[in-house]
Amino acid sequence: MTSTVVPRVRGGIGTSVRRPDGEPKVSGNFAYASDLTAPDMLWGATRRSPYARARLVRIDVGPARAIDGVHAVLTQADVPGKPLFGQEEQDQPVLCDGEARFWGEPVAIVAADDEETARLAAEAIIVEWEELDPLVDPEQAVADGSVYREMRVRRGDESVSGNVVVEGYYETATQDQAPLGPEAGLAIPDDAGGMDLYVTSQWIHIDHKQIVDCMAMEPDQIRCHPVGIGGAFGAREDISVHIHVAMLAAVTGRPVKMVYDRSESFVGHVKRHPSKGWYRHEADAEGNLVKVTARLILDGGSYAHTSRAVLANGAYFTVGPYRCDNIVVDAAVTRTNNPPAGAMRGFGAVQTCFGYEMQMDRLAAALDMDPLELRRRNALAPGDPMATSGQIIEGSLPTVAVIDALEAIPLPPEDVDDDPLLRPGGTGLTTSKADVVRGVGFAVGLKNLAFSEAFDDYTEARVVMTSAGVEVHTAAIEVGQGLVTVCQQIARTILGTERVAVIWDDTSRIGSAGSTSASRQTQMTGGAVHAASEALRTKILQTHDGDELRADGVYRSGGLIATVDEICADGPVEEHVRFRHPPTTTADENGQGDVHAGFVVAAHRAVVDVDPELGLVRVVQVDTAQDVGKALNPQAITGQLEGGIMMGTGFAVMEQLVIRNGVIVNPTFTDYLVPTFMDAPDVETRIIEEGDHWGPFGAKGIGESPTISSTPAIVAAIRNATGKDLTKVPVLPEHIIGD
Repeated sequence: MTSTVVPRVRGGIGTSVRRPDGEPKVSGNFAYASDLTAPDMLWGATRRSPYARARLVRIDVGPARAIDGVHAVLTQADVPGKPLFGQEEQDQPVLCDGEARFWGEPVAIVAADDEETARLAAEAIIVEWEELDPLVDPEQAVADGSVYREMRVRRGDESVSGNVVVEGYYETATQDQAPLGPEAGLAIPDDAGGMDLYVTSQWIHIDHKQIVDCMAMEPDQIRCHPVGIGGAFGAREDISVHIHVAMLAAVTGRPVKMVYDRSESFVGHVKRHPSKGWYRHEADAEGNLVKVTARLILDGGSYAHTSRAVLANGAYFTVGPYRCDNIVVDAAVTRTNNPPAGAMRGFGAVQTCFGYEMQMDRLAAALDMDPLELRRRNALAPGDPMATSGQIIEGSLPTVAVIDALEAIPLPPEDVDDDPLLRPGGTGLTTSKADVVRGVGFAVGLKNLAFSEAFDDYTEARVVMTSAGVEVHTAAIEVGQGLVTVCQQIARTILGTERVAVIWDDTSRIGSAGSTSASRQTQMTGGAVHAASEALRTKILQTHDGDELRADGVYRSGGLIATVDEICADGPVEEHVRFRHPPTTTADENGQGDVHAGFVVAAHRAVVDVDPELGLVRVVQVDTAQDVGKALNPQAITGQLEGGIMMGTGFAVMEQLVIRNGVIVNPTFTDYLVPTFMDAPDVETRIIEEGDHWGPFGAKGIGESPTISSTPAIVAAIRNATGKDLTKVPVLPEHIIGD
């Protein structure tokens, strides 16, 4: 992407600028969705199914309506428009349609004067069920044909074989995004039969379409607004309270607010797909991959959500960042009565990275080869075909560079003191320091950038010059990742002024920015801001016959020829663009095609201490080298790398939703364990800058890649310390001390 760089502008690309929302957030003055209020506001609550699968025999809302302070009790029969919703396939009822298909499925909703009354009224609804046998085994679902999508990927010669063969069966658990803020929303009716919605979201335009359809309203009657979000990681990609608060507000004619408690949040959003995978890697005597065979099953749960796209990532990244000319992959994502699964950071690529990196370590051991040397030998580079789809890698992909940079990071010293906090198990004094075993492990991960498979992926942005400065208008969602500074920095750099404000427009004021997911917003919304800023700069310079644009106006030959006030004498000057990434294609019947717009690669090295007697693990350090294209904001990148490693650490050693017969038995932070600061490893980062072919200034998105290979690196380190053949995540004490 061609880039104009104005020298000497402060706060431009390449600098670690402070976030404008940083101080309000750390001081507690930032307004998240759960903080919003409106005059004369009611509270909403939800009644849910206690079964993973059951027939709704009878529902009586009379007792709830009789409670003083209750203003509405609604069921599926009250949905004014289309009774189904869904991002990719509209298959989920707004409220239970006669059969509950997962534990916690919404059955009825209530609006009342206060939150406590609303919850009491929801519980007062009389519901009779006939419990049915749930389908909870994804392998049985495949056998029954209960699938959302099946994929067949074939490349090369299926009959070839290698001299060295390793096989493995791997499982990953159901992980929750566990965002700090729960699902929340506020619907405010207007005086014309429409409403404004302020709901946690990662893509307000796709929400808007579903809400409009279900509410039987015209698109201009509903306005969805970007709102403060306490974390997302994929949990906000799909509808939660959106349609429910809209229905309650429409019926009562008053603002309605809903906020899930933590247990409700665990059932109120999609999860990471649990997976089962079988892999066979074959190599020649020198360690060159000859053939990879894989079978992958993801459990999509009860409704489609984004399962088809997640499966595609899983299937296309079964080999990872490595060359291989002969591929046999069969993959399926199932429909079961388990909790719905959907997007979560690194979707699809996380599950397969665990499998293929465990396989690369097995292969290295079988070849008696250094594990990093094996990865270098097979590393993908620009100009190589991707192993699965055959797509030629364009742009940058510095696989060897990230491996080399990672290996150059010094290993941490052995703990010099006997601080019990630094032992596995902490101050429990579970074992003596002499009995602790240290291990080191490596992993490399590959991920696509933005949306794939011929999806019409675009982002709109409007950049406006006013006498007070520059405004960047977008509907992109800031979920905490720092998109706000990226937009500012790009506009500052091109337009030559520090005075840049980002305006978050609602669905009535600007077109879609797409989803804040798939590591896409830096390149997509950043690309739109870049293109609009370039067009605005060109327009202003041509209009005023100038050579350079600075904060105070247009210059030519070093002299000021038009001030900002003169530029804007007839009103603000603006450019509005719709930006698309390079086109992708659908794959043929063998999974072959140019299905991805670009790629990003990262490598991790983990150091762990293990108490082999009790199976306790302390993750000491996780280092990473990250391909970023161009570092627009180095400090923000470091924050993403550290945060992604924490999520990968949790998945490696503690995080899993325990699901029994379709029921989540640990839907609280008491029982669903996430890493705390005491669990946080030390982190050293190395940023590899090789400009890419379509991101602004050569930048790439990097939000997902820190999570992808950190998990298998930690598991590899535990295996190195214990000698155990670890094939499941999270690694639990019984996996270490068992046979």
